[in-house]
Amino acid sequence: MTTNAASPPRSRPHRSSSISTAKIDSFLASTDAPTPFVVIDVDMVAERYHQLVEAVPSARVYYAVKANPGMPILRRLVGLGSAFDVASPAEIDMCLAAGAAPEHISYGNTIKKSRDIAYAVSMGVNRFTVDCEPELRKVAAAAPGGSVCVRLRHDCGGADWPLSRKFGCDPTEVENLLVLAGDLGLECGVSFHVGSQQRDLEAWNESLEVVAALVRRARARGAKPAFINLGGGFPGTYREGAPSIDAYGHAVRTALAAWFPDAVGPDAVMEVMVEPGRYMVADAGVLRSEVVLVSRRSPLDTERWVYLDCGKFHGLAETMDEAIRYRLRTPHDGGPAGPVAIAGPTCDSADVLYEKSAYELPLALAEGDMVDILSAGAYTTTYSSVGFNGFPPLQEHFV
Repeated sequence: MTTNAASPPRSRPHRSSSISTAKIDSFLASTDAPTPFVVIDVDMVAERYHQLVEAVPSARVYYAVKANPGMPILRRLVGLGSAFDVASPAEIDMCLAAGAAPEHISYGNTIKKSRDIAYAVSMGVNRFTVDCEPELRKVAAAAPGGSVCVRLRHDCGGADWPLSRKFGCDPTEVENLLVLAGDLGLECGVSFHVGSQQRDLEAWNESLEVVAALVRRARARGAKPAFINLGGGFPGTYREGAPSIDAYGHAVRTALAAWFPDAVGPDAVMEVMVEPGRYMVADAGVLRSEVVLVSRRSPLDTERWVYLDCGKFHGLAETMDEAIRYRLRTPHDGGPAGPVAIAGPTCDSADVLYEKSAYELPLALAEGDMVDILSAGAYTTTYSSVGFNGFPPLQEHFV
């Protein structure tokens, strides 16, 4: 791996800038499947895996199963050599059913029942993430001789979907937990997550600088950290742009070379993990929805309300606070357009997707038209409710 480049490589185009794939468009043109549903191009998932491996070749990919646990996705990634980050016993079972080896599964949820840790161990899973002493001691009791990943808190500045409030501990506590893990006979390492849909390339460098300092202190106290987990944060393609994967790769490689030279190159002695979810599957999926109603609050309003048959409770939970702003496609694109608020179909006033983000849709849009929500392969089917208001869960198709 080259780590001494003087400047970032020139960004090359990826399919992430496209609307959808030919396979998805062919499926959408011929299907009579009831909406709403998501269709996933599994070949694009494989392409994203290869692109990430090329961008950060020193890191082992642990796919974040929570992003989309579709069995065709898991099976393809097993065949490519991916490892997996899971959040529950059910996700462990999914990965094993897809053919993953248990030693290639990391239990990354920091909140686990003791019996769930024991179940994971019984299935051969041996790596667990923690961010406090009680959780560390639970792992030590249920998985003696196992491996723990101590999670550092990150403020997630620059991320569209922050993850800073619930997870992680401060650097001093990470250091103490690394030392305690060694005392308890556990292998140990450090993880952090810079936030989902992170658009600040400097985020990894800032975090690794902190990690390098606390690791030095922990080593001075006898701890032996064996790996670094860089988490996720690599982007999908939404309304606002993000740097190319080449630029992310350059930023991560440069930061690793600066702060952990023993984790890069052919003589690396520390393992490096990455846990991509969104980057792997977001752009591989399109969510097709149907317009249920177009209305105005008064005859004088210029803003229309467009109600879709898919809303916050059908898988579009990431529109909360309008954080993830999806690109939309309609049959009338290119014609006159005007401002809209976009909402879901349920009897819940929280089921509003966009009201403040200045969306515009064609004036010709009407009941029965299809609206395609692009880059919707991540965190949609897994966020869909089991039947709120009697609406069925979001369906998924694979091509």
